[in-house]
Amino acid sequence: MTILPINPADNASPEALRAFLAQCRAAAQRDSHAKLVSISLAVDALDPLAVLESIFEPGEPHFYAERPSLATAIAGAEIATAREARGAGRFAAVQDWVDDTLAHTIAVGDVNAPFGGPHFFAGFAFHDEAEPGEPFPAAYAFVPRWQVALAGATTTAVANLLVAPDADLDALAQRVWRAHAKFRSFDYANADCDVGGVPSPRSFAMRGEGTPPTFTSTEAGDYRAAVARALECIADGEFRKIVLARALDLAASAPLHPLPMLNGLRQRFPDCYAFSFGQGRGPSFIGASPERLVRVSQGRLETEALAGSIRRGASASEDAALAAALLRSEKDVREHRDVIDDIIARLAPLGVTPDFPAQPQIRRFANVHHLHTPVQAVLPESVRLLDVLAAMHPTPAVGGSPRAAALARIRDLEGFPRGLYAGALGWLNARGGGEFFVGIRSALIHGSAARAYAGAGIVAGSTPEKEFAETELKFKAMLDALAG
Repeated sequence: MTILPINPADNASPEALRAFLAQCRAAAQRDSHAKLVSISLAVDALDPLAVLESIFEPGEPHFYAERPSLATAIAGAEIATAREARGAGRFAAVQDWVDDTLAHTIAVGDVNAPFGGPHFFAGFAFHDEAEPGEPFPAAYAFVPRWQVALAGATTTAVANLLVAPDADLDALAQRVWRAHAKFRSFDYANADCDVGGVPSPRSFAMRGEGTPPTFTSTEAGDYRAAVARALECIADGEFRKIVLARALDLAASAPLHPLPMLNGLRQRFPDCYAFSFGQGRGPSFIGASPERLVRVSQGRLETEALAGSIRRGASASEDAALAAALLRSEKDVREHRDVIDDIIARLAPLGVTPDFPAQPQIRRFANVHHLHTPVQAVLPESVRLLDVLAAMHPTPAVGGSPRAAALARIRDLEGFPRGLYAGALGWLNARGGGEFFVGIRSALIHGSAARAYAGAGIVAGSTPEKEFAETELKFKAMLDALAG
């Protein structure tokens, strides 16, 4: 990536912007290759979700992720450039595309600010191949035209555009000028237009107003029977653990919109990743995931084992007793250790030696306790985030162990395609950093229909009734958000 010492704030005029874009077009003509131009500006504090609401269109891709308790959020919408991939090499294919894009990127402005510069948003489905009719491919990554991110007290707005050798400079300059003018003086009370100033109708449902929808539901498959069959496989030695999910198909009395639901999720679960991801074909995948898959910053890797759960108590005494019972549970501790052992085994071929506490701790969420072990490591210079992601996904926390044996049976036992459920969603920056989380506690939304997902780990000692009850508990968070 080429970073030019140009400060857009010091050269803030349509004429200066057009002259800069003319230089970029000339570079594209010299190289016979389009240039990704990224313009970053630190702006007054904004709520990225409110900005995304103002520019959201169902026919355009979008990505949103937030950790409210850490005061971080990032949103992106529309396409500057994008890539799809499939098969066992999908992570490497996306990395190659990222490398090629950055080799032809020109960045200016507050590139080194938190979340400055171009970001690559990506969603990797649970399986390497998507089944016919699924709304998301096995891998989809894009650089958005518009990006807004919050890190503590700092808000950074980024405009990304592809400048081809024959680009219309006047149209590009006008689009970027209107966008940054909007971001620098964003009006929450009048956010009913896109960043180009074109009116965009918003329903009361978009703002979370009006009557909450009602739902009818049907379940895909027989979960108790699937668990019983999985336990037979475990007894026969086919695998030690398998994670089986349920899917509830919901029909709503009114059209559903992902962003008001997302707002509800981030308020209910501030310690989770509240997220929404859409490819622009209508459906959006939303959720509140408690599980980080991998984070890389300044050459350090962070991941975690999150497996083993129990409900929260109604009183402080009951809550403490349930947490203590989880720490003593032989079944849950064994399931948790399987995840840690798998992380160690998956990182070893990359030359990565993880460091982690000897005993798991309790991590508390609004509706459940989880066993939790943070894992850290120093990354060798030759290892990148997507290398780690390819090695670790899917973990035993969402797949099973041994991995190959468990994955081979999941589709047959569950009876429905997972798509992005339990997949990897997140972002990469131009400095080699980024963060991905696991797409659980989630739902796929399209029009007035939704499919909600919840899963549980099946090991020796599991029972169909207990695992069904655990998934019911996990469903509640999403169903409450869908109902408003």
